[in-house]
Amino acid sequence: MLAEERYTRIMTILKDQGFAKVDDLAQALKVSDMTIRRDLDRCQERGILQRCHGGALMNRPEISFEDKSGENCEIKKSIARKAASFVEDGMTVFLDAGTTTYELAQLIRNIPRLTVVTDDVHIMYSLLGSPVELICIGGVAHKKTGCTLGRFSEQMAEQMHFDISFIGTNVVDEEFCSMTPTLEKMFFKRLVLRHSGLCYLVADHSKFNKKALYMIDSLDKFSGVITDYAFNDDEQRLISEKKITVIAVENNESPYERMNA
Repeated sequence: MLAEERYTRIMTILKDQGFAKVDDLAQALKVSDMTIRRDLDRCQERGILQRCHGGALMNRPEISFEDKSGENCEIKKSIARKAASFVEDGMTVFLDAGTTTYELAQLIRNIPRLTVVTDDVHIMYSLLGSPVELICIGGVAHKKTGCTLGRFSEQMAEQMHFDISFIGTNVVDEEFCSMTPTLEKMFFKRLVLRHSGLCYLVADHSKFNKKALYMIDSLDKFSGVITDYAFNDDEQRLISEKKITVIAVENNESPYERMNA
């Protein structure tokens, strides 16, 4: 099999699975591990995949805020309603950038004596006319997603303590680790997690059983995971072993296919 044919096969596998191990690719293409590693390096040079420990990831660009807003709208609102039930008068609340946390912001905007801290410019703008005390995390604006990033963001958050935080994630892998494709987001989300009394991960079913390049943290490090994802028996056993707190939200939309079916 010629190199270009192997590249095409590798990309087909990654498009289907999102992630593939070197030994699995070598077996599928009937070549050596060394050949696959060389192929992956060359594909990464072309910008079509990301190398990671033991394999490779599909190089997926981050989706814009506008595009994400149209996905799983009702489920995100259900997750936001559950999250809002944990917010009490007088709290200092951190809202991570994202469409689910945007919905949450609209639900808590009239809670008395609330302080909201956020790195999301869409949330900032939506709360300008609300009674909450609004603190905006500064930094370099990522125009596509509407979040602020970089060392300025980290330095500001390092000086704060949040009573409760709600963090989003790009994906959750099969070992129940929250992951992101961006190094700066990884550092920032880890920092917020450390500086929070309570910290909840908000993630709809579309985020599960996928891979990204950087690990934020294992789900057991969060106070709870608010999700509509339907865990199978094996996943429930792993949840029990890791002592992960799952806060289930009913999925009232039309049935969806499991990511690992």
